[in-house]
Amino acid sequence: MPESEHGFRQTTCPVEEGKVYEAKIEDVGREGDGLARIQNFVVFVPGTNVGDQVKVRITRVLRRMAFGEVVKE
Repeated sequence: MPESEHGFRQTTCPVEEGKVYEAKIEDVGREGDGLARIQNFVVFVPGTNVGDQVKVRITRVLRRMAFGEVVKE
């Protein structure tokens, strides 16, 4: 794995914009959005509660986190 100029390992993002993932809401963020982890990567999901098992479509990916929406079946 390549190292950055500061010696930290760069990790590739485990989620992709537009893809759907299964996730469990583990916590609630400051804004009240549900917080899930996909391969230890934080994903904020509005309209969810702790303990919800949901399918999440990723809508935006940033360096340290992503945002998603619940996929209704």
